[in-house]
Amino acid sequence: MNTPLFPRVLLGITTHNRAGILPKAIASALAQDYPCLSIAVLDDGSTDDTPALHAQLPGVTWIRHEQSRGYMESRNELMRTPGADFYVSLDDDAWFLRGDELSLAIARMQAQPSLAAIAFDILSPDRSAEIPRSSPKSAAVFIGCGHLLRLSAVREAGFYAATPGAYGSEEKDLCLRLADLGYDIELMPGVHVWHDKAWSGRDWFPLHRSGVCNELVMTLRRCPLPDLLLVLPLKFASFVRYWLQRPEFARAGLAGIGDVLRHLRATLQSRRAVRRKTFWRMIHGHTQP
Repeated sequence: MNTPLFPRVLLGITTHNRAGILPKAIASALAQDYPCLSIAVLDDGSTDDTPALHAQLPGVTWIRHEQSRGYMESRNELMRTPGADFYVSLDDDAWFLRGDELSLAIARMQAQPSLAAIAFDILSPDRSAEIPRSSPKSAAVFIGCGHLLRLSAVREAGFYAATPGAYGSEEKDLCLRLADLGYDIELMPGVHVWHDKAWSGRDWFPLHRSGVCNELVMTLRRCPLPDLLLVLPLKFASFVRYWLQRPEFARAGLAGIGDVLRHLRATLQSRRAVRRKTFWRMIHGHTQP
């Protein structure tokens, strides 16, 4: 079977109450020079002026949830859209800078069939300097605000896993499962996506609570035994050190631990540990102890 010259790519943007900045993300998607690209925006229950943008921004497919379902479920819904070979995830407060980023990434995917994910090089207000483009290099994980996925690999891995918290560790969890299936992940240095980290829709208390919860859930699901008996206490210790430095986050973190305990039975029932070699290489960047 011949590989198509231009595989079908779906670029998905999940948005919630970001009407002011969303058009910039969409404009950067429309400006891409890749010829076989479809763009879909999933409005996940926005209560601002986002619905009014539907008529103002033609050239994209709009999907709307009347009630928010969370961005992981929304991403999965977009990735299950039939007809695409690859999926580009772009946050609603992120955008491409040049216009050739997708063409470069798809060419790399076609050249390396073992590649399941490509991480774009993320810039943000706290890392704003562009760097020269250079050869792709192996990576352990991609950042959610801008990445490319091979959909056949994502289907094999089972898409994003449902978690008690709305945010945190979802990319790490998926990358672990992809790596355990034998797939690779790469970073394309200098092929940038700007992440503006818009504060709208962000609240540090639920974000930290969810992040702590999902990190522990991911560890319980994926860490092999007997390593889990070592890794889990180390996770708790790292959280405690952070809360000693930033005590304003302690209450949210403890609430996240409470969420883990409430969902412990379901988490253990969904446990599918990866191989020890995969876990230690991906999570800690070295071989197993």
